[in-house]
Amino acid sequence: MRKMLFAAAVVGVSVVALSARTGTLKGTYVEARTSEVFAGACVVNSEAGTTGREALLAWRVDEGRFDGVELGGLAVVAAVSGDANLSVHEIGGEVANTRTALFLDNRANDAQRKALVALAKTMSKGVIGTVVEATPTSIAFVDGHHDIRVVTKLLRLVVEKHMEHDAACGNKQWFEPIAQVDEAEMGATTENAFEGLSLGTRWSDPNKRSAFFGTFSY
Repeated sequence: MRKMLFAAAVVGVSVVALSARTGTLKGTYVEARTSEVFAGACVVNSEAGTTGREALLAWRVDEGRFDGVELGGLAVVAAVSGDANLSVHEIGGEVANTRTALFLDNRANDAQRKALVALAKTMSKGVIGTVVEATPTSIAFVDGHHDIRVVTKLLRLVVEKHMEHDAACGNKQWFEPIAQVDEAEMGATTENAFEGLSLGTRWSDPNKRSAFFGTFSY
């Protein structure tokens, strides 16, 4: 019951205005969607109407406060599902309506969990739409030398930091990161899987050039 009440409360958390930034919060970010970000035009066109509707977004706060709440060392992960490709609006397509399952670091107290929800909403540039679940859980967020790994009970995200930028066949970068990122780099997705029930869809979309990683600040 306590978990249900908390989820209901955080769904209504308002996004902190961008003008309220203090610049004191810093962390590591990684994302992967179910469509390529670096490919040829034929691939991008084929995926525009058929896939790319899902994504995993993960933040780990290294230091700092958000909305006055200390968040250093805590993480939050968003599983996002849309009614259209999440990226195609950047090249003239429609903007997707989304539903989101949020997973909040179970080491956080209630105030910190609410701040993590607000942080994810603010940094996602509007991609996090209706929040259907906000669940405290154990989050493994490991930023290694070669890859970044994010694991909870219901999802896995593994992004290799090195990606071949082969420009053959017209390959190029088509899209920008879903969320606000400082010095973003493209990554190769090894695992991108969500097994939850709350979004009405599950996915496993490995082995794609579909990821970005970098640092974030607020």
